[in-house]
Amino acid sequence: MATVLARDPPARAAEAATAVTLSEVDGVRYLHFGTEWVQGAMRLALPYRLELEYQQQMMAPLLFVPQPDQVLQLGLGAAALTKFCHRHLRRSRVLAVDIDRTVIRVARQWFALPRDDARLRVVEADAATFVRRAPASTDWLQVDLYDAQARGPVLDDADFYRACRAALRDGGVAAFNLFGRSLRPSLRAIEAAFGRRWLRLPRSAAGNTVVLAFCGAPVEWDTDALQVRAQKMERRFGLPALSWLRGLRSASARRLSLRSGLRMIL
Repeated sequence: MATVLARDPPARAAEAATAVTLSEVDGVRYLHFGTEWVQGAMRLALPYRLELEYQQQMMAPLLFVPQPDQVLQLGLGAAALTKFCHRHLRRSRVLAVDIDRTVIRVARQWFALPRDDARLRVVEADAATFVRRAPASTDWLQVDLYDAQARGPVLDDADFYRACRAALRDGGVAAFNLFGRSLRPSLRAIEAAFGRRWLRLPRSAAGNTVVLAFCGAPVEWDTDALQVRAQKMERRFGLPALSWLRGLRSASARRLSLRSGLRMIL
């Protein structure tokens, strides 16, 4: 049974308006936005581990850009991705953006988000506005933007995805967490922005689908080289990267062609 730890009332109108609820089950602390939907999680004994399957999948950019100089994250939640990148990607600068100061405060108080330093900055800002003001600024973009109802991403149109593409440097990769309503509108919007230069991982057990989208000239990836990289990721980070690679090869084989600009040499 879940134990409710704390509730934050809706903030003043001048601030964000999220009602934050925390609960714990079997040693895992969960973040909610006033509903039963899980917005993030942390295992208390392992606060820097990625507890949820989709959070792990959001690290799939490591397969394609293993040493990002800059990581931009839109949506903080329980700060799992922020903490993981800050802890393990020692050469990377991590910039996390969230519209809600309550969420930022709760992440620091209850989810072990460290204070800003030379490699980490957390900004209170609107993601749509922020990303439009950051052209060609990042090697990775991780997008996980949901409200309390979790019916679908709160920013999910072609204009937003075009801004995401513009924020990537040449050769950069974006990871989008898609959950809720039908995937088709989201995939159409992503394709309108990125063309056919996107792939999706197999759906997680909880119903999340992570889509990877790429910026820059067409690239060929040798799957043998990717497999070696995936093995290294499993040893270093404890991430199931080999299963991601198998999923990308099987679920997306028909899209991996010269037409997509993402050909794998099988």
